[in-house]
Amino acid sequence: MVKLDLTKAFKKYFTATPQPQLVNIEKGLYLTITGQGDPDGEGFASSISALYSIAYAIKFSNKEKGKDFVVCKLEGFWWVDVKNVDPLTVPRSEWHYELAIMLPDDISQQQFEMAVKKVIEKKKSPLASQVELKKIEEGLSIQILHEGPFKKEPETLAILHNYILQEGYTMHGRHHEIYLSDFRKTAPEKLKTILRYPVRK
Repeated sequence: MVKLDLTKAFKKYFTATPQPQLVNIEKGLYLTITGQGDPDGEGFASSISALYSIAYAIKFSNKEKGKDFVVCKLEGFWWVDVKNVDPLTVPRSEWHYELAIMLPDDISQQQFEMAVKKVIEKKKSPLASQVELKKIEEGLSIQILHEGPFKKEPETLAILHNYILQEGYTMHGRHHEIYLSDFRKTAPEKLKTILRYPVRK
């Protein structure tokens, strides 16, 4: 049985360099869950658990049909309610997030609903009912690879923001992070994260 690995099938999506680059991101299918609060908080961890519980339930049901796949990298879309301010000046308790995991595009709504039902029945995650199946399309975007702890992201973001301005673009979407490393198990200095913003002229 061939196991589909989306990080290889969509290599450009999951690859970035330490220098800003312009990319075009096509529509994809995702499991998502939204929330608010400190990413170090219990609610954030519970949201991650809910996503993975359902992702693996879908994976195993697909495997039974002879169509196995590798559960993809965790992603996060971040925003705050206040406009035209540096998000880092906003209390972390007021940060909004939508966590996501990309799925093969042939996963059906029925498969998703069955997976949610199974996770709820097994009481594996209290937030399972909040997970959604949806398509996301960012289109034209500019991205950069951040290497190291999250607390040093502002340095990398400054490079990204300057590039966006210099090239005559404006940001018109949410701050997007793709966690190439599992930050629950990886030392902060070894983390690799793609930082991405949809842009337009």
